[in-house]
Amino acid sequence: MKHRIVVLGAGYAGAFAAGNLARRLSPADTEITVVNAVPDFVERMRLHQLAIGQDLAFRKLADIFAGTGVRLRLARVTGVDPEHRTVAVTGEDGDGELAYDTLLYALGSSVAHHGVPGVAEYAFDVTGRSSALRLRERLAGLGEGGTVLVVGEGLTGIETATEFAESRPDLSVALAARGELGAWLSPKARRHLRLAFDRLGVTVHEHTGIEAVEPTRAIAADGTSIPADVTVWSAGFAVHPIAAASGLEVAETGQIVVDRTMRSVSHPDVYAAGDCAYAIGENGRPLPMSCASAGYTNMQATAAIIARLTGSEVPTTGLKYHGNHISLGRRDAIFQMVDGDVRSKSWYLGGKAAARLKSGVLKTAGWGIAHPTFGMPKRKRRLATASDRSGVRVAA
Repeated sequence: MKHRIVVLGAGYAGAFAAGNLARRLSPADTEITVVNAVPDFVERMRLHQLAIGQDLAFRKLADIFAGTGVRLRLARVTGVDPEHRTVAVTGEDGDGELAYDTLLYALGSSVAHHGVPGVAEYAFDVTGRSSALRLRERLAGLGEGGTVLVVGEGLTGIETATEFAESRPDLSVALAARGELGAWLSPKARRHLRLAFDRLGVTVHEHTGIEAVEPTRAIAADGTSIPADVTVWSAGFAVHPIAAASGLEVAETGQIVVDRTMRSVSHPDVYAAGDCAYAIGENGRPLPMSCASAGYTNMQATAAIIARLTGSEVPTTGLKYHGNHISLGRRDAIFQMVDGDVRSKSWYLGGKAAARLKSGVLKTAGWGIAHPTFGMPKRKRRLATASDRSGVRVAA
């Protein structure tokens, strides 16, 4: 009987991982199935562009995995039973159940409401394609002078506010930040960021926590009312509670606690990658939820799965965060390098050169997803016997 590998989620982490597994493991021994709720690969890093009305091409997962040997199951995951090694799903074909021998959990994250009243009812977000399209429709209906408030001074909030202001100069765009705008950046990069906000006409409300969202305004902690025909909530991410409900060991964030190889510390047949993995980086801190972390964790998880199944030594891939790349519209950006403690270095790249670099990163990631088995070896690795697998070591 073939070894059944099930990958949950076909985002940056899951799609890359499925391609790597198909590229390196023999189909004579393994069966790889990817479960995803929607038929397209969603470039999450570009959803703020979709929301403001830019046309983006979405790749069909069926086309991406055609000819790779990867099976695609379009369905929503409703539960995981790690004791019986099954996954419950529901889709157009109704409810079903998938059995696995190895599970790679890569369901990503969604927007975190933080219990703020009115966010669920009135706010929009750009963490998923459907939510971005809902925001797109609302923004298209705003006339000149319409007000948009972006809540959150993280990367998503900054990119959203600047993209909206550049694409729709007829709108009044503002950003609410709990602290200082770009506080984590180097002084020169912070100055570049502020100049970009000034150039684009984005109003910044610093040291302003939003404690309620209403249909036409947001209420700050000090009681100040900020006008907003549209409130875009980008104040953090949250993972789906499925992992916690399944009995897998999770952190306070709900992320699956994994070891250095992305293997669940409570269930050795389960691996996690991307936003849903509580992975400790080389600096001793949890990796942030980001596309970069999705890359690191999926490479480590697939390397570990392949090594353990083939009886090889498990390699360790780098888990070091190198910096932040922030788009400021289509023609400007900031690339801020950080040190081992994630403190900004004095050097940064800004302007058109940084924008071209960010564009290249996005295109490379998209191309890699579209060609999941590029460089496929002529001879794939066969699985080892159970006794051979038991002696697998992790590289120091």
